[in-house]
Amino acid sequence: MTNQFAVSGQHYLFNVQTFASTVLSVGGDAYQYAFRDRTTQGVIDDVANGESELGVLLETTTTAADLEAAFDKAGLRFVELIQSTPRVALPASHPMVNADKLTLEQLEDYPYIYFEQGEDAPAYFAEEALADEARRKSIATTDRASLSELIVALNGYTVTSGILVGVSDGPGLTTVALDTDVKLHLGYVIRKDAELSPIGAKFVDKLEKNLVKYARF
Repeated sequence: MTNQFAVSGQHYLFNVQTFASTVLSVGGDAYQYAFRDRTTQGVIDDVANGESELGVLLETTTTAADLEAAFDKAGLRFVELIQSTPRVALPASHPMVNADKLTLEQLEDYPYIYFEQGEDAPAYFAEEALADEARRKSIATTDRASLSELIVALNGYTVTSGILVGVSDGPGLTTVALDTDVKLHLGYVIRKDAELSPIGAKFVDKLEKNLVKYARF
């Protein structure tokens, strides 16, 4: 029997690591798996259309209501696994890398690197907390490797989850706490009429353990 499983998610390294760990744990002589890095709309579409069993993403205290409405419209429900706080990802060479805490005002002279969601995507689809704050310098990208390289090359920054392993897509990055009251809610979406498959349940169990293990507050 051929095992089948697919997961979509926003651009977090902990997704990749959890997926790989799940594949190794399940094993088998034959399988057809898929891991898909997506925009927020892409995650919603994949799960709603049955292309992926579940989709990993985050809500914030400022985007939760709008995202929940979008999930509901698509026939999905959101399951929260952990709460965390936003952190600033910086290159190790950045002059503010040793700060205990940073504000966005302190970073206004540095380029803000973020994941592009699409020209017509609403602001609440952003993968970064406080994405609606005005920035003088910003650069959009569509993949994890480019984001990390641009941060290092341009002495830039991004705002990420408090899950340290999900930030360090390159050895040159580190994180500093962001001075904000905004909270992050990390979890997954699944179709309202669906239950997790045995492989899906194993993935979620491993994901939750990774999130708890690597969360920074």
